[in-house]
Amino acid sequence: MKAKGRVFRYNDNVDTDVIIPARYLNTSDPKELAKHCMEDIDKDFAQNVKAGDIIVAGKNFGCGSSREHAPLAIKASSVSCVIASTFARIFYRNSINIGLPILECDEAVQGSEAGDELEVDFDTGIIRNLTKGTTFKAQPFPEFMKKIMASDGLINYIKNKNQSG
Repeated sequence: MKAKGRVFRYNDNVDTDVIIPARYLNTSDPKELAKHCMEDIDKDFAQNVKAGDIIVAGKNFGCGSSREHAPLAIKASSVSCVIASTFARIFYRNSINIGLPILECDEAVQGSEAGDELEVDFDTGIIRNLTKGTTFKAQPFPEFMKKIMASDGLINYIKNKNQSG
């Protein structure tokens, strides 16, 4: 599994209220959530993000509430993955549950700027900054997480597993 896209760069402590503001939590429609993703920190994000783009952020990404709307809004925005120095624990788990690839790699965060183009290999954990010609190594996904991602989330993974025996 690979991803390639342009960097949207954010700092430390990006909380779930910034990822998807509470005023939009009256819906769980992914397309509607995507329209408002990141708008309180980056008002032009929804208009500028393209399929495959990558969010790169500092420490404690996804802190705050445990709402699943936050990773869902990011995924529905066609972001291919999020790379952060660290993730809030509940955001990390919610992301895996809905099939949003996320990687922790502080070196990649420190070595990436907004607009850089990254290529990510989830099988090896290799992150290449194609703009700067640098390479970083994150922990690759364990096999069970690769299966969850390939199934587009935990619920689909369980359904597929139950149907196949």
